[in-house]
Amino acid sequence: MNNEQAMKAAMQAYIDHFNAADLEGLVALYADDATVEDPVGTPPREGRAAITEFYRMALQTGARLQLAAPIRASHANAAAMAFDVQLTMPEGPSEIRVIDVMTFNDAGKFQSMQAYWGPSDMEVLSN
Repeated sequence: MNNEQAMKAAMQAYIDHFNAADLEGLVALYADDATVEDPVGTPPREGRAAITEFYRMALQTGARLQLAAPIRASHANAAAMAFDVQLTMPEGPSEIRVIDVMTFNDAGKFQSMQAYWGPSDMEVLSN
C-alpha cells in the first residue's frame, strides 16, 4: 500500500541518488519489470537491464537535477515532480524543464516513469 509520504520520499530519493551519481541506488527504486519512457513518445525501456543502461548513460553526462516545485502525490499509486536538468551540451550550459510521473507497485517501487518534456523545454543558457 502506498501513501503520500512514502511516494514523496521515493521521488526525493530519485533526485538525491541521481545527483550523487549513485546508479545502484537509483535503479533500486524501480521494480524488476518497470518501464521508463523518457521522453514520453519514445519507446519505453523495459526491465532492470534496460533501465540500468539508460541511467548509466544519463549519469555519464554529469547532469544535475533541481526541483522546480514541491513533489506532488496522489490519492492513488502515482506521484509527480517538476524539475530542471542542468547539463552541458555541445552548445554550452543548458537546462531541460521536465515533469516526471511515477506509478508505484504495492511494494513501493516505481512501476513506471514517464518524463514529459519536448524540444521547447530545452534551453541553452547564456554564459
